[in-house]
Amino acid sequence: MQFQDPSKTIFYQIERAIKQYRTMAQRNLNELNIKVTINQILLMIQISDKPDISQVDLSKLLFKDVASIARMIEILVQNKLIEREENSSDRRKKDLKITNKGKKLLNAAIPIISKNRETAQKDISEEEIKTLFRILNKINKNTSK
Repeated sequence: MQFQDPSKTIFYQIERAIKQYRTMAQRNLNELNIKVTINQILLMIQISDKPDISQVDLSKLLFKDVASIARMIEILVQNKLIEREENSSDRRKKDLKITNKGKKLLNAAIPIISKNRETAQKDISEEEIKTLFRILNKINKNTSK
């Protein structure tokens, strides 16, 4: 059996597209002149949308290990973009809250993220997007057994 050149596989192309998108997204986010990563912004969006979300759930949503999420949270706390507060019902848990400084950053970053997505999806039809979702869902199903 001959091994296929990795660059000719769909997995290589998926990874390449993701890396290219992330590079563009980070470059555009850097225009805010605030040292924040796209992953930190995505984390803040999740915290903003789901204030009671756990670090474990954040790790699953962002495809990061819990230790990486903890490091990102610590950086965001140090930069006063989020706050940690004691959970009123469970003292072992900490609630995460976006600060006013963090809200201002999100308000500036979200239009950039929307523009990034628009740029990346330019000339891709709704039908092509639906087809891509179906294919990716099949790959996820095939590999989750």
